[in-house]
Amino acid sequence: MKEEIRILTPNGILGYGIPVADFWRGVERQPDAMIVDGGSTDPGPYLLGLPKTLVTREAYVRDLTLMLEACATRKIPIYISSAGGPGIREHVDFMVDVIAEIAQRDGYRFKVAKIYSDVDASVVRDAFAQGRIAPCGSAPALQEADIDASSHLVAQMGAEPFAKALRDHPDLDIIVAGRAYDPAPFAGLCMLHGIEPGIFWHMGKIVECGANCAEPKGKVILATIRRDSFDLEPMSPDERCTPASVAAHTLYEKTRPDLLTGPGGVLDLREARYEQITPRAVRVSGSRFMPAEDYTVKLEGAGVVGMRTIFIGGIRDPILVGQIDDFLARVTAAARATYPELRSGEATLNFHVYGKNGVMGSFEPLADAVPHEIGLLGEVTAPTQTLANAICSSVRIDVLHTPYPGQVATAGNFAIPLNPPENPIGPVCRFTVYHVMKVDSAVALFPIDVVEIGA
Repeated sequence: MKEEIRILTPNGILGYGIPVADFWRGVERQPDAMIVDGGSTDPGPYLLGLPKTLVTREAYVRDLTLMLEACATRKIPIYISSAGGPGIREHVDFMVDVIAEIAQRDGYRFKVAKIYSDVDASVVRDAFAQGRIAPCGSAPALQEADIDASSHLVAQMGAEPFAKALRDHPDLDIIVAGRAYDPAPFAGLCMLHGIEPGIFWHMGKIVECGANCAEPKGKVILATIRRDSFDLEPMSPDERCTPASVAAHTLYEKTRPDLLTGPGGVLDLREARYEQITPRAVRVSGSRFMPAEDYTVKLEGAGVVGMRTIFIGGIRDPILVGQIDDFLARVTAAARATYPELRSGEATLNFHVYGKNGVMGSFEPLADAVPHEIGLLGEVTAPTQTLANAICSSVRIDVLHTPYPGQVATAGNFAIPLNPPENPIGPVCRFTVYHVMKVDSAVALFPIDVVEIGA
């Protein structure tokens, strides 16, 4: 065990681009590991449902080429979580294949641990039958049909699978893991060095986003962790961490700022302290971790629910802009009268009015503001692409030509920038499972496979 360890995070998400000079500035500080998150549910369910990777193969090659050079020449291990975005087995293997390709090309050889997070539907069904599954956040109660509708199911691993891989294979160069709680790989390394859990969970919660906690927001950050505190310093000389910027990022993506629930317990930040120790670095202490009575993991499942077609355009007529809600209600009513699939719920029609509550919807505090122009996005989802195309075309024509009170112009109401005006998007996914499951073991769901790759 070390009294102090250093972790370099090259960016908040693998594939988003790494500033080369800042990265090597961090490498010169001799970190004990480079850790980077590879995924998120932020883009929605399609990554898991289809499945797709978060960025292109070319983007992964670009970032990994840089990191693998530091791993090979400086002996700094790399830990990647939520590989590919959703972290399914296919994406873990894909990421290892990309690493192997680069290693072969550049003459490197690495020992790699693959940690899988896929969960068989039968496991989820058994847990459901035993009452061990509960909704996560605002998700509805799970139904067995939701499990059946899932094209892929994963569980978010905590720190323990990472710690197990490192403990069982201390000579690992690289870990590529499936879906993981974002701070988990940071916590897994710190577990082996006697660091207080509250400290390493808080640190991981912040730096998994790279230098987003800096002013201005950046990418590359170095964390220095001791038993009872950690320091954060961005690697760009043009950025700085402050108590306000670090404390503010602690609130990121959380419903409450003081108690953060994760695998195995709750991070308690009510006594956390933030101290400016240099003009560009902040020290954090006082964070505590409260173990839960039951260990739970978050389950994520997604499946295809239909095919989507969209149209987009703009409306400038102030007479129509002032009555757009009533106008779109009439367009919707006409579409529902024409297509029984809309009336039955088999197909859906939605409008997004940008310039008038298009972003926040009913939460918009300036809902009564009247803009001088609006952007209108119409989307239709149906069981088949052919039906989605047909409904979307009909609706777009009605938006263009439906009359309205006070109308002066005799031509169309709608400026369309694209041709063809309707655009088939393809499969639409939904989160079928977004729940937490009680488990008897923090590692049993997450098998580890160790391989040698490269030249």
